[in-house]
Amino acid sequence: MQKFTLHKGLVAPMDRENVDTDAIIPKQFLKSIRKTGFGPNLFDEWRYLDKGEPGQDPASRKPNPDFVLNQPRYAGASVLLARKNFGCGSSREHAPWAIDQYGFRSVIAPSFADIFFNNCFKNGLLPIVLPEATVARLFDEVAAFPGYELTIDLERQVIVEPNGQEIPFDVQPFRKYCLLNGLDDIGLTLRHKDKIAQYEAQRLATKPWLAHTLNG
Repeated sequence: MQKFTLHKGLVAPMDRENVDTDAIIPKQFLKSIRKTGFGPNLFDEWRYLDKGEPGQDPASRKPNPDFVLNQPRYAGASVLLARKNFGCGSSREHAPWAIDQYGFRSVIAPSFADIFFNNCFKNGLLPIVLPEATVARLFDEVAAFPGYELTIDLERQVIVEPNGQEIPFDVQPFRKYCLLNGLDDIGLTLRHKDKIAQYEAQRLATKPWLAHTLNG
């Protein structure tokens, strides 16, 4: 998992409440057995005028010129600004995969659906909860100033605005540790690989018949 320490990026505004996971990555794209390749289909039904199917070449699609991510001023955005209850709906982990693989490193909103919120941390994406009034002010700033960027300092737990003003945010210490060190659930387990190997060696030494069972 990619580490998250300090990130500065262009902000794209998703000015909708209750954005559910089927809007983030529609159900037809969940057929894939891989964990990659979902970025081109992020917000698919909003980004394109034609219906998308797995395996389509994005260059052959008809983009919706009115959708925020298709507007030139937000090209390359890596911070997504959203409204309340972002990520509601079904619990598909494909939603944070798609957001991350599109190029976003963080989502800022007044509130998130619990499962989506947890899945973000497990996949290297930083969800930040801020007061609704603060988020509304940031929406105004993004609209007023093309090229509006924010700097997110996870170590200090602050968002730095272009004028230098800092906005503090909360994050659980364990989740912060995992993001700073790029550790997902597997990575956390592999920190103890020497102890695991030692245990397996001792187990086979006392129960050698298990080696034959494991080898078929």
